Amino acid sequence: MTFVQNEKVFTKKWFIAYSLIIVGSFILAAGFVFFINPYNIVPGGVYGIGIVVHHLTKGVFSFWPTGIPVGLFGLVLNIPLTMIGIKVLGPRFGIKTVIGFLLTSVFMDMLTMFVGENDPLGLSEDILMACVFGGVLIGFGLGLIFKSRATSGGSDIVAMIIAKYTKLPLGQLMIYVDSVIVLFGLVVFKDWKIPLYSWIVIFITGKVIDITMQGVSYEKTLFIISKEFELIRDKIINDLNRGGTFIPGKGMFNNSDKTIIFTIMNRREIAILEEYIHQIDPKAFVTVMDANEILGEGFKSLRDKVSE
Repeated sequence: MTFVQNEKVFTKKWFIAYSLIIVGSFILAAGFVFFINPYNIVPGGVYGIGIVVHHLTKGVFSFWPTGIPVGLFGLVLNIPLTMIGIKVLGPRFGIKTVIGFLLTSVFMDMLTMFVGENDPLGLSEDILMACVFGGVLIGFGLGLIFKSRATSGGSDIVAMIIAKYTKLPLGQLMIYVDSVIVLFGLVVFKDWKIPLYSWIVIFITGKVIDITMQGVSYEKTLFIISKEFELIRDKIINDLNRGGTFIPGKGMFNNSDKTIIFTIMNRREIAILEEYIHQIDPKAFVTVMDANEILGEGFKSLRDKVSE
C-alpha cells in the first residue's frame, strides 16, 4: 500500500507545500535555538537527544569545543531512522519529510552560529517563559510542516515501528518515547526541574500543532433533546439562519421516542438559542461541545481542506 502521494512539480499546490516546509522548518529551528537549547530543556524527539549529546560532548572535540551541534546530531539520527522506517513501514515518508528535517537541522545550526547558545534572549531567570514561547514556536513550525503532508520524522518513526509490532495506540507510544527521552535528560543533567519544564513544552507544542492544523474556531456543536423540537428547528433555520439534522432516538429510562437536534453555531447564536429554549421548554436537555474542525456546506469545504 502506497502512502506517499505524487504531486506535480511547480504547481500552486507544490509551491504552497514547500513554502510551508521552509517556513515551518525555520520557525521550528528558531524555537529550539532561542528558547529550548540554551536552557537544556529536553522536549523529546531527536533534537531533545541532540541537546543531551551536545552537553555530553562539550570539550571532547577540538573542532566542536561546545559539543556536537544539536541540528547536526538530529540530522545524523533522522537519516537512518527514516531509512529504517521506509523498510519496516513501507513508502510512508516522502521527499518532503527528508527536506523538512534537513532544513530544520541546517537552520538550527546556522541560527546558533549567528546568535550563540548562551541565553540569547536573557531568559535564564524566567525558564517558564522560555518553555511557553518555545512550545508555541515549535508547535507552530511542526503544524506548518504537517499541513504540507510531511512528517517530523525522528521519534515519530520509532513510535510507528513499535505500534506496528505491539498494536499499542500510536498517540500513547509517541508520549512514551518522548517521555523516555525527557527522563534521559534528567539522568544526564541531574536537575529534577528539567523534565517538568520539558513536559510543559511537549504539552504546549501538541496544543499549538492542533490549532495550526485545524485553525481557531468559535463554532460549537450542539445536541438538543426537547419535546418542542419543531419550534427549536424553526428558530435555528428562520431566525439564526443555520441548519441542522434531526436524529431519531429512544429514551433509556422509559423507552420513549426522542428527536435529537444536531447543529453547529457560534457563541453568540448559542446564547440566543439557549434563552429561547429556556422559554419554550425549561426541561430540555442541551449538550454543547467544542467543534475543532468543521468541513462541509456552510463552512470550509472538504475540497479546500485537501487542496491546501
